[in-house]
Amino acid sequence: MRNKIVKEVSRFVFRYQESDKISTSWGDPVVGFASAADPLFEELKNVVVSTHTLPRDLLPDAQTVISFFLPFSKSIAATNIRGKMSSPEWATCYVETNELIKQLGYHLHEVLEKAGEKLVAIPATHNWIEDKLVSNWSHRHVAFIAGLGRFGLNNMLITEKGCSGRIGSLITTGAIPADKRPEIEACLYKYEKSCKKCVQKCVNEALFKDSFDRFKCYAQLLENVEEYKNVGYADVCGKCLVAVPCTHNDPVKLKLKAKN
Repeated sequence: MRNKIVKEVSRFVFRYQESDKISTSWGDPVVGFASAADPLFEELKNVVVSTHTLPRDLLPDAQTVISFFLPFSKSIAATNIRGKMSSPEWATCYVETNELIKQLGYHLHEVLEKAGEKLVAIPATHNWIEDKLVSNWSHRHVAFIAGLGRFGLNNMLITEKGCSGRIGSLITTGAIPADKRPEIEACLYKYEKSCKKCVQKCVNEALFKDSFDRFKCYAQLLENVEEYKNVGYADVCGKCLVAVPCTHNDPVKLKLKAKN
């Protein structure tokens, strides 16, 4: 089942971007699995918000949580380096990736249903408490539990293919062995107190080495919503994700590999 799901995710993303209606391109996805009974899900009520949903709240007989990271292409990330506002390509990519996550959920639902399993897909975004700007289902934290990576100073999950991309997650009754979580930090600052380029890149002074002002960050997202009404609801920025060591790689893993 595990290999089938990984192949289906990769195949679907590859075919999806071949459509003439899609302008975004993605790299090969990274997929991880977690046990729905992992005690870390309960910990999210302390780490994220007290109302954070548990897998079995959404699917009572849940066995596995599937998490996936959809990396943006290097060409799209490159468009978002300059200026305060997100690039048109980045805004479009955000909207198109949210739709891709939705369609991928429909596809996997059919695949697992044929295998006799149930599946629940969670929306890519906007499943949050607006006055607190925290999510009742944090895809990033779920991805951490599923072993996809470690958090960077920019609050993004750094996977083996970096942090420039989008994360989605699903819950299924299918029993799939959980992935091991990486033990070594992926963020250069957290690993050796170097870098901090994401802090320098924040265009609205919301990110610091020891704190994050989510409301100032959100204010910047809303500026982009207004700027890019023509492409959809693009509440996005992404400046702290591009032209940094973790854009497309796990920089600590690269550093350690170079030493050996």
